[in-house]
Amino acid sequence: MKNVRIWFKKIGTARFISHLDLNRCMLRAIHKAKIPLWYTQGYNPHAFITFALPLSLGIAGERECMDIRLEDNELTREELINRLNAALPDDIPVFDATEPVMKPGEIAYASFIMELEPENLSAEDAVSQIKGMLGQENIIVPKHTKNGIIDLDIKPYLGKTEAAPKNGLVEMQTVLPAGSTMNVNPSLICDAVKKYLNLDFYADITRINIYNADFRIFE
Repeated sequence: MKNVRIWFKKIGTARFISHLDLNRCMLRAIHKAKIPLWYTQGYNPHAFITFALPLSLGIAGERECMDIRLEDNELTREELINRLNAALPDDIPVFDATEPVMKPGEIAYASFIMELEPENLSAEDAVSQIKGMLGQENIIVPKHTKNGIIDLDIKPYLGKTEAAPKNGLVEMQTVLPAGSTMNVNPSLICDAVKKYLNLDFYADITRINIYNADFRIFE
C-alpha cells in the first residue's frame, strides 16, 4: 500500500458543488477509473480518502488536494492522473500526484485572489474606498461559528491584503489564516465592503495556494 496526494483544480461551475458532493464525485471517478483504492477493514469498510482543507461553497481552487491510499504500488503517476481525468468533469482537472510531505494539520494560511465587479462605481473609485476601509482601526463583521454568530474584528488578519483596479474590476489579493486553529473566510472581506462602504458588487473568489505556519507551500 502507498499513500498518494492527488492535486486538482475546482473551477468553473464546480465551485458551486458542496464538499460532500465533491467527495462523492471523486469516489465515483476513482471507481470508474478502476483505481485500486484501499478500504478500511472491519464490519463497515470505507474508502481511505481525505481532503486537506475543503473549500467553502462558491470559492474556486487552483491547487486543491486529497489523500488516498492505493493497494497497487505499480500504478504510475502518469497513469493515475490520466485515468482520473478521463473519469472526472472538465471543471475538476487533476494535474499532479505526489507523495504526501506535510500533514493537513500543518496548514495555517491560504492565499486568495478576489475579483469584485462594483455596480454604479468605477473600479478606481471602489479601490480608493476599499483602501480607506483597510486603513481603519477596526473592521468588525458577523462570523458564523459552531456556537452561533459572533462579531469578529478581521483587521488584524488583513496585513497581507491589497486592492488594485484591473480590467475594469477590483482585484484584491490576500493571505488569511486557514486551518483548524483559526480560519478567516475571504467572504468576510466582501461582507465588510458591503457593510462599511455600502457597495453592491459581484465577487469571484479563487484560492490560489495553502501554506504552513512558516509560509512554506503545502506539499
